[in-house]
Amino acid sequence: MKRFKEKTVIVTGAGSGIGRATAIRFANEGANVVLVGRTAATLQETAEAFPQDRTWIHTDNFLTVVCDISVEAQVQEMMKRVIDKFERIDVLVNNAGKAMQGKITELSSEDWESAIDVNLNGTFYVCQAAMPHLIATKGNIINVSSLSGVGGDWNMAAYNAAKTGISNLTRTLALDHGADGVRVNAVNPSVTKTDMTSAIQDDSSKTDKFLDRCPLGRLASPEDVAAVITFLASDDASMITGVNLPVDGGISASNGQPHF
Repeated sequence: MKRFKEKTVIVTGAGSGIGRATAIRFANEGANVVLVGRTAATLQETAEAFPQDRTWIHTDNFLTVVCDISVEAQVQEMMKRVIDKFERIDVLVNNAGKAMQGKITELSSEDWESAIDVNLNGTFYVCQAAMPHLIATKGNIINVSSLSGVGGDWNMAAYNAAKTGISNLTRTLALDHGADGVRVNAVNPSVTKTDMTSAIQDDSSKTDKFLDRCPLGRLASPEDVAAVITFLASDDASMITGVNLPVDGGISASNGQPHF
């Protein structure tokens, strides 16, 4: 099914993990895909995983752009390149992010600023630059927040603050731009099998604690999250906006009591 044929989709953080899975899913569904990230080689690896059915996809319907989204001038240049090539934007997926561990007594001001710059400021810059184009196409935004943007975590002060900002920015943009025909939603994954969570995946004691809290009993895959993102971006979700949707195997259904 080609739900996004002739649509232009921007995916930030497209070089790995959730971003890579999402870009591939959109490509499989016929979209013109813009791969945005900080490393050209990983973006090319994502592009090489795109379908090779040349009856509907070819070298002209994807674009790779090396861009640090925490730098506003680079975001503006990235957006110009997208419009120059495709002349429209239909979907924006703000996936680029950075994990940052540490209590507030352990974080430097540089640590704090880095977490806010990449996660929250970067999302703001890209949303702001894309919004006029999304208004023109009646398009939509999916922000990749986190379950950490809904509730707190131990030892994650900067990351939690940044992701909470993304979750509430999502709601506000949905309110402000619904009348323009632009939908804005977020996905809020829990622990997902990406490089960012390798420290959890490699430690069975940590994984066991997580799985004990998870009703479905497994970690999410990047493809699990990508499927939800493409649903929210599609016309099947045309009446959904302002939602922060947990992709967590049921963890957020619990009130926090241990599993007896």
